[in-house]
Amino acid sequence: MIKKMLRGIAALSLALTPLAIPSAAAAAPAGAEVLNLADAVDQIQIADESRTGYSRDSFKHWNRGLDPADGCNTRAEVLLAEAVEAPTVAAGCKLSGGLWKSYYDGQEVTDPGKIDIDHMTPLAEAWDSGASNWDAQRREAYANDQEAAASLVAVTARSNRAKADRDPAEWMPPLPEAHCRYISEWTATKLRWGLSADQAEADALKVYAEACETTVVHYTPAP
Repeated sequence: MIKKMLRGIAALSLALTPLAIPSAAAAAPAGAEVLNLADAVDQIQIADESRTGYSRDSFKHWNRGLDPADGCNTRAEVLLAEAVEAPTVAAGCKLSGGLWKSYYDGQEVTDPGKIDIDHMTPLAEAWDSGASNWDAQRREAYANDQEAAASLVAVTARSNRAKADRDPAEWMPPLPEAHCRYISEWTATKLRWGLSADQAEADALKVYAEACETTVVHYTPAP
């Protein structure tokens, strides 16, 4: 089944236009690692996954965000950061209006209540891939990570819920033009947090990396 799926991925990859990325040296923040996507994928450790003991409650979110004084939690701060047109912010960080564009499906949304903040690597997938060994503080840091732009992304609720806890061997954004960016950001998140990939996931990442040959991965290892 996996081989059949990968053949489908390979066929789709012929239609992909690799994501245009600025010069790595110009775009990378201090301390960042910069790798070609194929090389970055090769850096992810391959290991079997286990969901034993998983609970979403093991990852405290949303917390008080980057600026506890602003009265906004992580979700609201990401919405504010990713808005194409800024929403109105009322008491208690209640947001209204604004405009967001979901890069997974290209949809524009004007109601913040219809936007989900997606964990690029879902919490359950993170647990399977190494987070089960972390303490509660590190899991909270992961679940609220705004220090890396790829970790949390504002997308349509429909696309986020279609994705659920699936990795790129099982789900990709419905918009083909998003695939190179998505694989780059998935890989960056796995490397930032030292998470592994199972064999099917690694195989899928490699197929997409071949198609996205000009894509570069920027990541900074998490503290």
